[in-house]
Amino acid sequence: MKNLSSAEIRKMFLDFFQTKGHTVEPSASLVPVNDPTLLWVNSGVATLKKYFDGTVIPKNPRITNAQKCIRTNDIENVGKTARHQTFFEMLGNFSVGDYFKKEIIPWAFEFLTSPEWIDMDAEKLYVTTYPKDTETQKLWAEVGILPDHILKEEDNFWDIGEGPCGPDSEIFYDRGQSFNNLSEDDPENYPGGENERYLEVWNIVFSELNHLPNGKYVEQPHKNIDTGMGLERLVSIIQGSKTNFETDLFKPIIEQAEELSDNRKYGVNDEDDVSFKIIADHARTVSFAVGDGALPSNEGRGYVIRRLIRRAVLNGKKIGINGPFLYKLVPTVGKIMESYYPEVSQQQEFIAKTIQQEEKRFSDTLNDGLALLNGVISDLHKKNEKMIDGASAFKLYDTYGFPLEMTREYAHDEGLDVDEDGFKENMEAQKQRARDARGNLQSMGMQDETLMEIKTKSEFVGYDQTDIKATLKDIVADDNEVSAVAEGKAQLIFDKTPFYAEMGGQVADIGGIYDDNGNQVAEVVDVQHAPNGQNIHVVNVFNELKQNSEYELKIDVDFREKVRHNHTATHLLDQALRDVVGPRTHQAGSLVEPDYLRFDFNSNAALTKDQISQLETIVNKKIWEAIPVKTEVLPIEEAKKKKGAIALFSEKYGDLVRVVEIDDYSVEFCGGTHARNTSELGLFKITSESAIGSGIRRVEAVTGEEAFEYLNTQLQLLQETADMMKVNQLKDVPQRANQLIDDNKALKRDNQNLKTQLTSQKSNEIFDHVEDINGFKVIADIVPADMAALRQLADKWKNDQSSDILVLGASADQKASLVVAVNKDSQAKGVKAGDIIKKIAKEIQGGGGGRPDMAQAGGKNPAGLTNALQMAKDVIKSY
Repeated sequence: MKNLSSAEIRKMFLDFFQTKGHTVEPSASLVPVNDPTLLWVNSGVATLKKYFDGTVIPKNPRITNAQKCIRTNDIENVGKTARHQTFFEMLGNFSVGDYFKKEIIPWAFEFLTSPEWIDMDAEKLYVTTYPKDTETQKLWAEVGILPDHILKEEDNFWDIGEGPCGPDSEIFYDRGQSFNNLSEDDPENYPGGENERYLEVWNIVFSELNHLPNGKYVEQPHKNIDTGMGLERLVSIIQGSKTNFETDLFKPIIEQAEELSDNRKYGVNDEDDVSFKIIADHARTVSFAVGDGALPSNEGRGYVIRRLIRRAVLNGKKIGINGPFLYKLVPTVGKIMESYYPEVSQQQEFIAKTIQQEEKRFSDTLNDGLALLNGVISDLHKKNEKMIDGASAFKLYDTYGFPLEMTREYAHDEGLDVDEDGFKENMEAQKQRARDARGNLQSMGMQDETLMEIKTKSEFVGYDQTDIKATLKDIVADDNEVSAVAEGKAQLIFDKTPFYAEMGGQVADIGGIYDDNGNQVAEVVDVQHAPNGQNIHVVNVFNELKQNSEYELKIDVDFREKVRHNHTATHLLDQALRDVVGPRTHQAGSLVEPDYLRFDFNSNAALTKDQISQLETIVNKKIWEAIPVKTEVLPIEEAKKKKGAIALFSEKYGDLVRVVEIDDYSVEFCGGTHARNTSELGLFKITSESAIGSGIRRVEAVTGEEAFEYLNTQLQLLQETADMMKVNQLKDVPQRANQLIDDNKALKRDNQNLKTQLTSQKSNEIFDHVEDINGFKVIADIVPADMAALRQLADKWKNDQSSDILVLGASADQKASLVVAVNKDSQAKGVKAGDIIKKIAKEIQGGGGGRPDMAQAGGKNPAGLTNALQMAKDVIKSY
């Protein structure tokens, strides 16, 4: 077997499949695009689902890739096992309805065993197969796998529920007895078992069936190949390392962590090794995740990053690294990976700064968590209890980043245990909430055989034409291709069309289809891309439409014009955000409608009023400069080099790209429709700015007529406000508003002073009425005041020592308030203010609590105050 670096192995895999006619698909961002079923891209096939479910037909049905992935479902195992990681690379080759078992099995054997490639010993390879898949078993034997190395396993069937599925075959490599960590008679000591001797190299899925919603399995119209080979695992085999962490993908990171520690060394003791592995793994994950635009936060992807950084910091402390350090590892991660992923090195300053800020923030949170833990331990000692409850342990884990083992260590130092079953229950409840939030969404849809089979050529001519004659080539109704349709809904494909299909955030055109007499025969309500790329018109049919007949296609010109203007505005806004917020700001989604536009971008901070004003000024200046909007179709590399065009995150580009230029201010790849000149936009106004998710902000804006109407409405509201304030000129409204605010504050101060005086006077009356109840001196009364006044009376009562117990009620603004206060002597006899308030609060339909000496409650039933005071007296009688 050859001695290869990780970079050489990755390149060799991609080169091999290029020789087999595959196109190399670049690694996609870790942040999924238009896929709500995924938090992260977690497999090589995740970004290719549109090809496998038939939504899009690829230019080349043979695809290969090296895809960066994140999985955090087994995060607690990272560092404790040889091969668990949160970040990993998946090497894959895929066939979309092209080759199948007879091709991929010989290729897999060739890549692994040929001296030209990996050069493994064929006798050390084992394969597992689905028992009923005799064809696969026969093919493995034919290529050279020893008969007793071909195993049958019921588990070799890939099925995730509804959608594509089928048998699979896994390839294992026997590393020899020196790697064996189990006894010979252990039931896991076989290829496919949980052991260190036989390592899985490759999994080949023969995706030939569809799992229907009713539970039945039917053959797919096109059989596919989907494979996955973990790069880290393959590297560990080739480099002969005990675990993945001794390979060149991790070793430099661990060596740097050794230098930062207090003279700890990897490989000396298991406990330190776990910490070194966690740090190395998490450094890779957060470096790539932040580089792909995910930022630390309290939810979603941001929460995962925050949690990983905190786990790394805690494990740094275990090996004597105090203070921020993880950010120092970013350049090392970048250097290891830059041959295929140069983006980490290119962005290392930003990535490191982001991680460092989060590490500093965690130092404060860590102290808060320790305070909570110490408080729990103290309470247990007071109660003479020995178990930290599962809810507290989970809160330390979930809110403060304390791993369960850390809480367990602290507990054991104090002679305590942790309710780990309770912790697991809380963990499972959180996972269920996350599953519920994602909803019942399919990971991969089933193929639409009818649309996939339509290969008709169709040309979009809508950049220049809005009204054309075209021939109807294909009609789909009720999921069947038909020659005519008389009514109802249908999908139509013409030989050419002016109708824009929804793409890149721009909504589809609407309009009508007309016969030779000018009668409308159908209404176009939507336009989408068919699997083979044609614009497919979704229509409501009024009169019969026939295949191969000619019709007039007219788009709604007013609708299109407004969409064009708003689309051009998004390009201007995109660049303006880079100018105002920062150069790393990038688009995270958009929607271009005729009456407004929506633009999402990455940021953890809300736009300030000043920033919003700057954005509006920049965009409007570009509008008023009347800049021609130019479009040009160029080879993609020429567009990148000569034009410096920006590629939007959500698009895949072919060899030729359409470039939209607004002077030298904005140059982007874009297939949408645009204004001919920025002056057509007329006016630009931002109407809202908000957070829509972890590290993502949303701006909504309007242009032209809608911008005028928006501003006019705001002006009318301002005029109405001026009229109510009796201000003649609008420019005087702010000054008048400030004056009214000052007057209101003065009135509130005067009112509060009067309330204080009244309270003081009332207290003399209240405190003179002392009852003797069960040997306690009690003052109980209802006063015309609010909660603030009640607290003032309670403070005065405490200073005056007017009685043993005070119970006061008040009503204000249709709400009821209660205050109970108890002196020390009465507390010593078992009277607790909090106990009393909990019992009487239900009379005012409310709740409350507090300390033994002072408690309060609020409710929505002032009529119950009398009953509440009487109940308080009854409670006092019971002591």
